[in-house]
Amino acid sequence: MNALLLEKLKDMRILCVENEQGIREMAVQTLRYYFKEVYEACHGEEGYALYLEHQPEFILCDIQMPKMDGIALVKAIRKDDLTTKIIMLTAYSNEEYLMELINLSIDHFILKPLNLKKLNEALLKTLGNQLVDVLILTPELILNIHKRALVFRNESPIILRKREQEFLEMLYRNKKAITTYEQIEAYLWHDREMTEHALKSFIKELRSKIPVNIIKNIPQAGYILEVY
Repeated sequence: MNALLLEKLKDMRILCVENEQGIREMAVQTLRYYFKEVYEACHGEEGYALYLEHQPEFILCDIQMPKMDGIALVKAIRKDDLTTKIIMLTAYSNEEYLMELINLSIDHFILKPLNLKKLNEALLKTLGNQLVDVLILTPELILNIHKRALVFRNESPIILRKREQEFLEMLYRNKKAITTYEQIEAYLWHDREMTEHALKSFIKELRSKIPVNIIKNIPQAGYILEVY
């Protein structure tokens, strides 16, 4: 596997949710070689509890499981979280069924049977976009993630705070849909309450740093990235 990818995964955590013990044990044993922490669950309810407790960066999840299936689990996670990478395990190849997974913002899916080659390919493709340090917000404005800075028309970099960078990255990753107030609070404010005044002040200060208006408010809903 790509050396840069291996280095990146070593600082990450993954949750494996699979009700078939043999498949889960094989997957967990392999994942422990790559990831800093590996958590395992045998059904969706247990998986959701572990997700809430540990907030892993990756989730490898089966679909057909007792108590809470994989679709219900992903819907619960995606309600407030658009950034956790989710790879689904499925025995189905029906196009309509797979479209449902895409509509839930799944990052990748693996058709069973699971093997090491498929798992490696899924991890590589899923993490590939995160290895890019630069996001093109507009043709003249880029976000350098590594340096936490905006660059406009090759002018001096505009240094951002961590929360500002994470917010712009959220808008970029979710640019085809509205990033809701609930998602912003869950991802940026974590366990603290996000007041309306705090959010408005945050947006106002961030807009003052950006040379072009790329943050569009959707009243009573959230924000989107203004596309030029």
